[in-house]
Amino acid sequence: MRTISRTAFAMAAGITLVAGLPLAGATSAQAALPAIMITKVYYDSPGSDTGSNSSLNAEYVVVKNTTKVNRSLKGWTLRDKANHVYTFPTFTLKAGASVTIHTGKGSATQYHRYYNKSWYVWNNTGDTAYLRNASGSTVDTCGWTSKGLGYRYC
Repeated sequence: MRTISRTAFAMAAGITLVAGLPLAGATSAQAALPAIMITKVYYDSPGSDTGSNSSLNAEYVVVKNTTKVNRSLKGWTLRDKANHVYTFPTFTLKAGASVTIHTGKGSATQYHRYYNKSWYVWNNTGDTAYLRNASGSTVDTCGWTSKGLGYRYC
């Protein structure tokens, strides 16, 4: 969780009161990480885009539970701008754990899930991954605007 020390906060609050002006950045300095967040998108699998299942599965998104409690992701979705959607079935992401959602086909485990697509989901030259809860509210996003390295840490 992103926080500032109590002393720094008290000093900033005192300065704000004295100056009578809002303190820029205090809110962002105290902003917490999302409980469930996208930590990495590998949008361009290594090598040529052959469409093989191994190539498709080298394209993936990693989602992490940043809390100390298990979280149900049943009904949550991961999607791109073109609306390719992965919906989590009954699934619990353990405290502090990550799950990797691969584009291709495979057998789901606690740590690996699969879109079961026959072609690539993520646009190499620019796209956005949207993580939404079961109510449809966006919980986290991760975007890129150029090919870059083929992956992005979020």
